[in-house]
Amino acid sequence: MKLLVIATLLWAGAAGAQAWPAKPIRWIVPTGPGSAVDVNARRVAPRLGDALGQPVIVENRPGANSMIGAREVARAAPDGYTLLQAVVNNAINDALAPDACCVLNDRLVAVTRLYTTPLVMVVHPSVQAKTLAEYVALAKAQPGTLTYASGGTGAITQMVGELLKMSAAIQVREIPYKAIGAELPDLTGGHVLTAFISPVVIHDHVRAGRLRGLAVASRERLSILPDVPTTAEAGYPGIEASGWNGIFVPAGTPAAIIGRLQQDIAMVLRSREVQDDALKLGTVAGGEKPEAFAAFVRTEVQKWSKVIKDAGIKVE
Repeated sequence: MKLLVIATLLWAGAAGAQAWPAKPIRWIVPTGPGSAVDVNARRVAPRLGDALGQPVIVENRPGANSMIGAREVARAAPDGYTLLQAVVNNAINDALAPDACCVLNDRLVAVTRLYTTPLVMVVHPSVQAKTLAEYVALAKAQPGTLTYASGGTGAITQMVGELLKMSAAIQVREIPYKAIGAELPDLTGGHVLTAFISPVVIHDHVRAGRLRGLAVASRERLSILPDVPTTAEAGYPGIEASGWNGIFVPAGTPAAIIGRLQQDIAMVLRSREVQDDALKLGTVAGGEKPEAFAAFVRTEVQKWSKVIKDAGIKVE
C-alpha cells in the first residue's frame, strides 16, 4: 500500500512538472529599462518563450542595489512562473548587508548564468597616464588627486575601485553616483577622472579619443577593444571584476522545472545570433548547469566579502 502511495505521488509530481509551463512566465529585472541587464533580458526572454511555448514577460523592478526585484521573486510561489535575473550587486549585497528574505543560493536558487561582462578601466585624456603602471605611479606621486566613479555603496564599480587601491597601495578618491552608468557625462567632461565601465558603453568614446582605456579587468582581452591590455598583462593579475547576471528562482521550485529552464536558456545562449551579439557587446554568454553557476556565485560572495572587510566598507 505504501509503495502504491509513493508511486502515485511521484507520478503526480512528474505529471505536474511535465505540464509546466501552462501560463506566461514573469522575468524580473532588478535594474531599470535600457540598462545593460535589461537589454540582456529582452534579448533572451522572447527566445526562451518560443522554446517553452509560453510568453516570458520582462518586468523591471529597480532599486535598493537590485534588492527590490530580489525580494519580489523570493516571496513568489516556487512554481517556475517567476524568475529573477540576479546581478553581481545581489551577490555583493549578500556579503555587505544580507537580507534573509533573498540570499542567493539560499532563499533563491541558481538556474544558470546569462552573461558575464568584464569591466574596463578608463580615464579622461587629461590624466597623464597611458598605462596602468603609469596611473599607479601618478597616484602615488599625487595622493588623493585622482578620482574614480562608483555606483555607490555595494556596487561592483566601488568594489573594483577599492580592490585597485588596495592592490596598488594608492589613494584615489571615490565619487559615488546614484546608479552605474550615471557617471559617463562627468567622465567624458573630465569632472571625474577614472571609471570602470561596461565595454559597450565606452567603446565609441575610446575609439574617438574622448576616453583612454587602461586595462580590462579580466583574464582575456576583448575583441571590441583589442588594444586594451588585461589587468594581468598590466601587472595586476588579481584585479578581475565583471558585471555578470543570471537566473534564480524561489527555493522549493521543482528540480525538473529548474532543469528545463537551464536547458532551454543554454540553447538560446548557444544560438549563433546571440553569440554574435555577445561578441559585439564585449560580453560572454553563459548557460552552465545550476550547480556550476551556484559555485561561481559563492566564489563571488567570498571574493567581495574580503574586499568589503579589508577596505572597511559599511552600509550607509
